Amino acid sequence: MKTYSLEELTDKYIGEKGTTSRENFENELRLDLLGQTIKHARQERKLTQAELGELVGVKKAQISKIENSMTDARFTTVLKVFEALGATVNFNVRLKKRKMAY
Repeated sequence: MKTYSLEELTDKYIGEKGTTSRENFENELRLDLLGQTIKHARQERKLTQAELGELVGVKKAQISKIENSMTDARFTTVLKVFEALGATVNFNVRLKKRKMAY
C-alpha cells in the first residue's frame, strides 16, 4: 500500500502552492487558527465571550464570530482582543519573491 504525505494530499485535493484554491484554503486555515488561539486564551483567563467583548468594546456575538472564523474582523478589533487578553502579538511577514523597482 502506497502512503502519501500531507503535502501530496493537499496538493491533490486542495491545489498546489501558488494556486488560488490553495491560497484561499491556507488563508481560511490561518483565520481558524487565530480564532482558536483567541478562544483558548480567553478560556485560560476564565473570561466569557461577553466579558471579553465588554473589555474590547464589542458585543458577545462579535467575539463568537471571531473565535469561530465566521467574520473578517477588523484588524484593529483583533489587536484589541489580544491586548485585552494580555497577549503579545508578533507578526511574521514574508514578501513573495519578485523584483522591486527603485
